[in-house]
Amino acid sequence: MFDHKALDTLNAQAVAAAQVSIQTSGNQLAVLPANCTTLNLEQFQSHRDRFRGSLHTHALKAFSAYVERHIGGEEDTGAAGFVDQDAMSATVIFNLGTPDDAGHGDDRATLTLKPTAAYKALNEVVGRSLSQQQLAEFLEDWAPHLVASAGDQKLGTPSAINAIRRMSIKAIAEVNTEVGDLNNRRSAMEEIEAKSLETLPTAFVFSAKPYDPLSVADITLRLSVITGDKSPVLKLRWVGQEAQQEAFAEEFQQVLDGEIGGLLPLTIGTYSQGK
Repeated sequence: MFDHKALDTLNAQAVAAAQVSIQTSGNQLAVLPANCTTLNLEQFQSHRDRFRGSLHTHALKAFSAYVERHIGGEEDTGAAGFVDQDAMSATVIFNLGTPDDAGHGDDRATLTLKPTAAYKALNEVVGRSLSQQQLAEFLEDWAPHLVASAGDQKLGTPSAINAIRRMSIKAIAEVNTEVGDLNNRRSAMEEIEAKSLETLPTAFVFSAKPYDPLSVADITLRLSVITGDKSPVLKLRWVGQEAQQEAFAEEFQQVLDGEIGGLLPLTIGTYSQGK
């Protein structure tokens, strides 16, 4: 009777003596004696069996040039593109293949748009509670991108900034007393108002490219003042934020279609490889 170790040894010697190799489409595998596992011999060859890799970039021109060069230099392997509008990104899979002749899907290029410095700075302050100092510094830093107004009146940006800096809180207290034969009534009312020595702006228009490939957008910001006991708290509200961000995503899709739409089909959504 042979025990388990003896059988493993005989099996390994038989495989080693046979020098078994397996040729698949594009790959050559060697059968190893230990447990009859396989070893891909591609790593020992001068060239890979097929091209595969991943490109990641923020530059649209570099992305489109790579896609054009990559598709033009190879036979059709079922390339397809997918546009993620929420993430402002796009992925091209060069070897996706077809349902009847599926590819490996491991040769890709991904573009993720990077927000401009102005748009990034805007998103960092929108909806946040800001002090007079913080809002004034933001307005000073990005003054070339801003147009201020108070109702229908246009304001110069320096005047609007000074109005923010010179804002003060004014509290007015009023007490009313009523005396009758059988009762006394007393009421108190306090009115808190934010005022400035100059005309206080109520809105701003912030003009900037949200992402480099897109056109300049005019973003309307409403100024809200929350009065407190000591100092005011200010907030900028982006008017129609969701609708305008959807417009950015649609423009991104149109730009992509103009750049690489003629090279491969583009689909709105994300793609993940099944197992």
